Amino acid sequence: MLHLDHLAVGCADLDRGTKWVAAQLGVPLQPGGRHDRFGTHNMLLGLADGIYLEVIAPDPDAAPFDGRRWFGLDDFTGPPRLANWICRTTDLDAVVAAAPPAVGRAHGLQRGDLNWQITVPEDGTLPFGGAYPTLMEWAAHTRHPADRLPDSGCRLTEFVVTHPQATQVQSMLSLTDPRIVFQTGPAGFSATFDTPSGVRSL
Repeated sequence: MLHLDHLAVGCADLDRGTKWVAAQLGVPLQPGGRHDRFGTHNMLLGLADGIYLEVIAPDPDAAPFDGRRWFGLDDFTGPPRLANWICRTTDLDAVVAAAPPAVGRAHGLQRGDLNWQITVPEDGTLPFGGAYPTLMEWAAHTRHPADRLPDSGCRLTEFVVTHPQATQVQSMLSLTDPRIVFQTGPAGFSATFDTPSGVRSL
């Protein structure tokens, strides 16, 4: 079984992406950190119900590394926008074995006391243009990031995944979450939130 873990806003510049999300939702974000393995850095926003929002961008100060960045960031262009969604499981090996090959292989990562495994295709792209989620598993001893973040007063109420093959993608997922809606159409995402300033969207 999969559970929504977090949403990712992609951007070419972290400061720009952070300011955009803060303006859209009316709340400040918190510092995240760096992902040396994939040359990125991020900012975070805690949401209700044990999930969070991540703003992620290439890190201009990253040391050279092998391969391509995750989340399709090497090919990211345009303004900040919702770019990926990440689902967690407690048995990543089994879920990956049943998933389409496009999800890629699992990589073990660590930052401080955070330990997790996450699927990343070798070419850095997103399966089905991002309509199929990135898959991950937190280590049993790791305290989830959403539990570390201050309460922002924001709650995700709907996340819409749009794709020409939306029905096919949905059928591949062992995921029951009334907030997640699949729609047939050009690839993209939209998310609606209850915030201290009212209903807002990305």
